[in-house]
Parts: sequence; structure tokens; C-alpha cells
Amino acid sequence: MVSLGSLWLPILLSAVAVFVASSVVWMFLPYHRDDFGGLPDEEAVRDALASPDLTPGQYHVPYAPDREAYGSEEIQRKFEEGPVAVITVMDGPPDMTRQFVGWFLYSAGVGLLTAYVAAQTLPAGAEYLDVFQITGTVAWAAYGLAYVGDAIWFGRPWGFSLKMVFDALLYGLLTAGVFGWLWPA
Repeated sequence: MVSLGSLWLPILLSAVAVFVASSVVWMFLPYHRDDFGGLPDEEAVRDALASPDLTPGQYHVPYAPDREAYGSEEIQRKFEEGPVAVITVMDGPPDMTRQFVGWFLYSAGVGLLTAYVAAQTLPAGAEYLDVFQITGTVAWAAYGLAYVGDAIWFGRPWGFSLKMVFDALLYGLLTAGVFGWLWPA
């Protein structure tokens, strides 16, 4: 068995590799450019959402607070008439520093989870391909499978979700490569 402490370098380097790769994917490659669109009358929507009572959080339109309300004719009519939306309201302008730090810490957390699973299942001196398979699978699942649930439950477009799962595969492959390269002898 391999100690978790002996895997600190692949944990950190895989996080750096994923951070750099995700930056390239989102800043330079064109396939995410059409993931988000503007609203037909954005100013009217902004005005409608400008209430001081609207706090950061997640909202569902139409909203039904319980099962009984969900089954009511009024809510069902609103669902049929549309629109149906899941809205995330954030607090203030995007803070890229906070988001980049959060993404790096998340990537390090995925590296830690990956290291834990690999340390429990692979011996020191394991073959590169064995390390690659285990760590790549764990990292890919950690980075990407939640997007499938978002598409199923929250209406995220399948095209977007599948692109994110593809990005996760890239991140999983990078993580696997780093772990395979630096696996203890």
C-alpha cells in the first residue's frame, strides 16, 4: 500500500495541469463560446430581478414550496404556459481571483480523492497503465459526472453537459498522466 503523504507531488501537479488545461479550454478554444446566450429583453429581466428582497441563491420558476402546491392546477397551468426556469442569483460581480482559487482548491481536492483511491488499490511500483486507469477513472468521474445529473434534473442543455463531461475526460487524462508518471516505485 502507498501512503497518501507520498502522493503530495502528483496531487499538486495534477491540480496545476488541470488548472492550466481548463484555462486554455475556456479562454482559447472555441467550443464553449456558445454555451450561454443573452435574453431577448435582458433589461426587462434585470429590472424584474432587481428587487432588494432577492438574495443570492437558487430559484425555480414557477415555484411550488411543497408537493401539494406542486400538484395544484395553478402551478400546473404555469408549467404548461411557461417559461420554466432554474435561476442562480450571485452576489455582486464575478470575482475571478476567488473563482480561480476555488477552482484550484477543487482540483487539488479531486487530486486528493484520486490519490486516496489509488493508494488503497495500487501497490508501490505499480505499472504506469494500472495507475493511469484507476486515477483517470476516479478523476474523470469527480470532474464530470455531476453534469449529467444537472442535465437530467435541472434542464441544463445536453450539449453543454456533454462538453463539460468531455472537458472532465481531458482533466482526468491529465491527472492520470501525472499520477502514472510520479507513482512511487
